[in-house]
Amino acid sequence: MGREFLLPDLGEGLTEAEIVAWLVAPGDTIVIDQAVVEVESAKSIVELPSPYGGVVASLFGEPGQIIHAGQVLLTVADAAEAVDVPDVPDVPDVPDVPDAPDAPDAPDAPDAPDAPVAAATAATASEGSGAVLVGYGTTESTRPARTVPAGRFGGISTSRDTRVFPADAAALPAPTLPVAAARTTPTASVMTGVLHPARRSPVVSPIVRRLARDNGFDASMLAGTGQNNLVLRTDVDDYIRDLTARPTPARATPARNAAQPADVSADIRIPITGLRKAVSARLTTSRREIPEATIWLDVDATALFTARDQLLMATGERFSVTALIARFVVAGLRQFPLLNSSVDTASQEILQHGAVNLGIAAQTSRGLMVPVIHGAHAMTTRQLRDSLAELVAHSPDGTFPPSALTGGTFTLNNFGSLGVDGSAAIINHPEAAILGIGRMIERSWVVDHALAVRTVVELSMVFDHRVCDGKTAAGFLTYVARCIENPVSLLTDL
Repeated sequence: MGREFLLPDLGEGLTEAEIVAWLVAPGDTIVIDQAVVEVESAKSIVELPSPYGGVVASLFGEPGQIIHAGQVLLTVADAAEAVDVPDVPDVPDVPDVPDAPDAPDAPDAPDAPDAPVAAATAATASEGSGAVLVGYGTTESTRPARTVPAGRFGGISTSRDTRVFPADAAALPAPTLPVAAARTTPTASVMTGVLHPARRSPVVSPIVRRLARDNGFDASMLAGTGQNNLVLRTDVDDYIRDLTARPTPARATPARNAAQPADVSADIRIPITGLRKAVSARLTTSRREIPEATIWLDVDATALFTARDQLLMATGERFSVTALIARFVVAGLRQFPLLNSSVDTASQEILQHGAVNLGIAAQTSRGLMVPVIHGAHAMTTRQLRDSLAELVAHSPDGTFPPSALTGGTFTLNNFGSLGVDGSAAIINHPEAAILGIGRMIERSWVVDHALAVRTVVELSMVFDHRVCDGKTAAGFLTYVARCIENPVSLLTDL
């Protein structure tokens, strides 16, 4: 009887997730804590480790399917039972062919295929899962040793597209494929640029998977050009380019949410799931609960760029304008701490937070996300810059750890990168305020009673009127504006 691996509690109140990719296939031998499936929750994309070792009996669910906490993800059979599967004992019979009667070592051949099964049996019998999953207790800290693939250090990828997994770790098979059928699947072709339904090439980038899925095929069916056949973005781009060049392109599987109706006027229904569902709920709550007010101010940022260039010459280090404004915001929140608050509607209290956990609104491939720089109030300008740069590095893929997406107390939104000057942004509930930065462009500006060309930026401030009145919000906004216009003025508050 196989053991069932249920979707665990993902924490932070999350009760559902979307299957992104299976990392194993029916018939594969797995060990305790081996990653078996990649799922996308409203917070992030994570790999789930199996609390059991043995042989994968069956998978439940396909990529793109929504599953809920407590549902069965896969079943794992004991390795001892897997030895009795009829297909396994048949392998050693090959040396009995008349062409090889004199092979004396033929009876020893069965030892090779049994090695991983024996290892899995030992792990299952004597070890407990070292992975911490809610609903699956950890009895001992006996995580099996893993081989660290090339391109990884300390479990962290050193390059976005160079992570590799074992050859059996990126399968996307039919979820009900029996064990016997999985072992009789023909060997995949090694030709690049050609889809093969039996191929299971490793794919580690969510962007690569989604790009392939949106264009109607499974990326793991390609033979990747990366290390250990890893499928890279260039492999998918090349295949898509080849598809568009063909007169009648053939797609392996229909693209999810990418239906192209014959009638261009036909309506298309797009499910609100995953991150979009979480964002929708939070923004709706914000609009429903928070009586917000918006103020804005045009600011001469010419001196800010001069200060940035001076820092480069003095230290040899680059400081982005956003990092410098983040420094001003943190200082401003120390001057006006009420804006670093949230409202506890249950107790009817304003909770003024001691720590400044600065959220940075980021547009990612997964949608709008707000990763958080925790403890920003205790950071130097250099540390704040480095923390911001780390968030920016993860922004394209939206691969932030769940811990980086919670606990924010104030949000900074640089929508000027989108080419707009201002916005009445929605407050990131349950925070009390959000500051927006518009485009920084040259405009005519009066300096010493004369027109001059200056670099001007518009700041937009949205605040919760339950927390404070306009005087506090205006005081914060003008403080930040004064720091931008004269960065040296910040020194008096440090």
